Amino acid sequence: MDMALNGKTYWLVGASFGIGAALARELDKRGVGLVLSGRSEERLQEVSATLSQPALIVPCDVTDGASVVRASGEAGEIDGVIYMAGDYNPMTAQEWDCERALRIADVNFSGALRVFGAVVPNFAKRNRGHVVVVGSLAGFTGLPGAIGYGSSKAAVMQLARDMRADLKSTGVRVQLVNPGFVDTRLTRKNSFRMPFIMDDQKAARIIADHMGRRRFSRSFPSVFSWVFRLLGIRDLLRA
Repeated sequence: MDMALNGKTYWLVGASFGIGAALARELDKRGVGLVLSGRSEERLQEVSATLSQPALIVPCDVTDGASVVRASGEAGEIDGVIYMAGDYNPMTAQEWDCERALRIADVNFSGALRVFGAVVPNFAKRNRGHVVVVGSLAGFTGLPGAIGYGSSKAAVMQLARDMRADLKSTGVRVQLVNPGFVDTRLTRKNSFRMPFIMDDQKAARIIADHMGRRRFSRSFPSVFSWVFRLLGIRDLLRA
C-alpha cells in the first residue's frame, strides 16, 4: 500500500546540489513541504526559487554538532527527515590522504549520526515519523579508488538497518535507498566509464516513489545493483 506524502513536511539535509536538489524539486511536485539544509544559504535559496511553494531555509554543517542541533531546532515540527549529505573524492590505498578520508567519513556517516540523533528520539517519543537514509551501491562490496567513501556508505546503510530493528514495532518508519552512478558534481570526478549512469532527476523520482511505499530498501538501477550484491556475497564467501 502506498503512503501519502502530500501535505507532509520533510527536513531534507544535503539539498544544495545533485540528487538532493533534484529530490527537493520532485517532492515539491508531490505536495511536500520542505525544510532545506546545506552549508550554503545562497545555494539553498537558488534551489528554493525553483520550487512551487516556499521552503524553509536552514543552513547546516553536518560536521559540526552545534550547527546540527541549532538547525534541528529551526526545522521545527517535521514529519520526516532525509539524509542526502555526501562527500566523495576518488582515492586509492596507495594515494591515501588521511584528512580527506576522514572528511568524507564525517560527512557521509558521522553527520548522519548527528542529524538522526537530533531528530529520531523525538520521533520515537511521539511514535510517528519517517527516516530516509541514502546509501550507495558502493556500500555492498569493496571497490578500487573508494577509500573513505565505500566504507562510510556501508556504515550509513548499516545504521539504517539498526534503526529499523529498534523502531520496527513503533510508528516510526525507516527506509534506505542505494543509488548507483548518478550524474552529479561528485561523480564527474571519476575518470572511468560509469555503467547505467542516470540523471539526478530520474534518481530523485525513484527515491520519491520509494518514500511513498512500505518497502524498507530500494537499490537501483535494479540489474546493476545485483552485480554489487553478488560481489558482496562473493567477498563474504571468500573471507
